[in-house]
Amino acid sequence: MSVPQKPTDLNNVPTEINPVLALKELVARLHREQHKIPDLLSSLGFALRSFNNLNQFLELIPLMATRVTEAEVGALILYKPNGQVKLEQLHCQDSNQQKIIRKALETAINVVTASLTSAQLVPVTATIDAQVSSQLGGDRQLFGTSILVKQAERGRLYVFSNNPQYNWTEERQKLVRLIADQTAVAIENGELTIELRKKERLDRELEIGAEIQLQLLPRQCPTIPGVSLAAFCQPANRVGGDYYDFIPTGHNGQKKLVSQSHRWTLVIGDVMGKGVPAGLIMTMTRGMLRGEVLNGHSPARILQHLNRVMYADLENSHRFVTLFCSEYDPDTQILTYSNAAHNPPLLWHAATKTIKRLDTLGMLIGLDAHNQYENAQVQLRSGDTIIYYTDGFTDAASQNGDRFDEENLIRAFGWACKHSLAPQSILEYLFDKVRQFIGTDSQNTDDMTLVVMQIH
Repeated sequence: MSVPQKPTDLNNVPTEINPVLALKELVARLHREQHKIPDLLSSLGFALRSFNNLNQFLELIPLMATRVTEAEVGALILYKPNGQVKLEQLHCQDSNQQKIIRKALETAINVVTASLTSAQLVPVTATIDAQVSSQLGGDRQLFGTSILVKQAERGRLYVFSNNPQYNWTEERQKLVRLIADQTAVAIENGELTIELRKKERLDRELEIGAEIQLQLLPRQCPTIPGVSLAAFCQPANRVGGDYYDFIPTGHNGQKKLVSQSHRWTLVIGDVMGKGVPAGLIMTMTRGMLRGEVLNGHSPARILQHLNRVMYADLENSHRFVTLFCSEYDPDTQILTYSNAAHNPPLLWHAATKTIKRLDTLGMLIGLDAHNQYENAQVQLRSGDTIIYYTDGFTDAASQNGDRFDEENLIRAFGWACKHSLAPQSILEYLFDKVRQFIGTDSQNTDDMTLVVMQIH
């Protein structure tokens, strides 16, 4: 009689082979765990390189966090720069539970946001963790970690499981922190990209501003009987606050810069400050000044009218303008001038080989609405030379901090005139002297403008 055999139970593997299967499973699991971090880093690195849109990358974060930790739910909460706390992304394997979990998280966020004081831009970590845990219920296995951007907390990444047997091992926590760190990198990169685009737009706007300002300056010196001219403006930035102009008196708006015998207004100015604000103010000054010149007013009257009209705008901007306004009559060779606290032009008298400062009393444009200005005149002769300049020349500093100052400018100007240099040569010589003074590897921090006028 045969002995009945014990029925085979597929769910109960014979005890003699259980340890072998268990060992194989352990080795397989360790192998999988060992490759989780490299695989995760590779996936996140690929996503960072591939996605131009930050939101596309953020969509992956909760999903990836649940996959590598074998949890069911991942939630990314971010703190916005304006103080808003927002549930940025949510992934839940159970679609039926997703609405319930979303509502619970949004309720937690609302409670935390309502408790923030006016001085707080981000919630306290313990507070938001407690609210999230409370709203989700204590039976869930919850783990949260910070999103840190430049040592500042910018959000929280939460991952949790509904399985009461789920265990947050050190390895799983490490994986979530790793994902949070990569999220922080993505956020920072996204913000840097936005800043770069803003800078590119600003650079383009500055380029346009520089082009417009360059067009507002004279493209060439006019032809004035008995006079040779040279002029150049070198802004420290792309948009500067220096200004010079040659304006025919009585031309009635004609653009042709050729004169037979009418008078010419030569003006040079400087806005206190640099960059776009200074450039805008100087552009405004130019338009108003040209209108005053075309009305046939004297230099002092032009400055007085400008000061009254511009006072309110300049007072609000906390900026002022220096201007030297002169009118030359080719028939009489008389120069009439008035100064609003600008660097006085230097006149080289060819007959006496001496240099004189052309100056009158007058305050800055925009300092006082009731400023008074005065006219003065000088008779020019053949060989006489005048330089109009801005303080970028005299304030130019060497590497040891010394200023070029007016004395050095007078000395260099006198040398050029004694050697009978033409206006363009004088201009180039003076610019070269300043560049040598500040050093070939240095750049002047202020706009430099020079106009040279020589009588035949």
